[in-house]
Amino acid sequence: MKKKFWLLPLLACILMLTGCGKSVNDQSVLKNAKQSNTIVWGVKGDVKLFGLIDVRDGQQKGFDVDMAKHITKHILGPQGKAEFVTTTSQSRIPLLKNGNVDAVIATMSITPERKKIISFSKSYFDAGQSLLVPKNSSIKSTKDLNGKTVIGVVGANSVANIKKVAPKAKVIELQDYAQAMNALKSHQGDALTTDNGILFGLAVQNPGYEVRGGTFTVEPYGVAVNKGQTSFTEAVDKAVLEMQRNGEYNRLIKKWFGDVPGFKYKELYRR
Repeated sequence: MKKKFWLLPLLACILMLTGCGKSVNDQSVLKNAKQSNTIVWGVKGDVKLFGLIDVRDGQQKGFDVDMAKHITKHILGPQGKAEFVTTTSQSRIPLLKNGNVDAVIATMSITPERKKIISFSKSYFDAGQSLLVPKNSSIKSTKDLNGKTVIGVVGANSVANIKKVAPKAKVIELQDYAQAMNALKSHQGDALTTDNGILFGLAVQNPGYEVRGGTFTVEPYGVAVNKGQTSFTEAVDKAVLEMQRNGEYNRLIKKWFGDVPGFKYKELYRR
């Protein structure tokens, strides 16, 4: 009697529930979001301009937060709700992989290493790595970092970048930007490095410091989603494109970056 190996693909398709060739994961986040009328977002809570908890009302506020709210409305309609979970550079991927959030929009650069374990939308913000130093510092660019101590944050790819451009610099990694800024203030390091938008936010909060060195990397931010969430990723891309076409995107850029000294916000405009 011949073994019926042809039954195996059929059984596999039945177990997928959503049809042969399409996994359950492909539809789950988008389907669940539509059923609950809610998308749960991972956002930063310590990054001014992008995601910062307002001590007056306990709410996260910033460009990433507003982007999440607008994307939610585009996907779910005017009554769609965006809920927020505070994340850090170190915790954002675990939160996503564990299903604590539907998506992460948290100053997260799209990199080949990260794309091996998660998926990304198309870029929604163009950042670049830079330096934050005291105004009286002799450091002007990455060329001045060898022999200096540079502060970074765990989970950010900026530390690896510094090791490439200034291999003789000492690099220390702290858990979040609040700790990193305090370390810079207490002279534990000579410069703090991460993406320019984040650094400009820190400079606004700390007038004795300024952003220098231009941008020495290209850091396209993307909305992070779990592998297999193709339909949800496409919905996010469509929402961002609609925001760019109707002017919502540029209005948010101006809202959050228009009054930041030294920030050339109009270069971020999209049409």
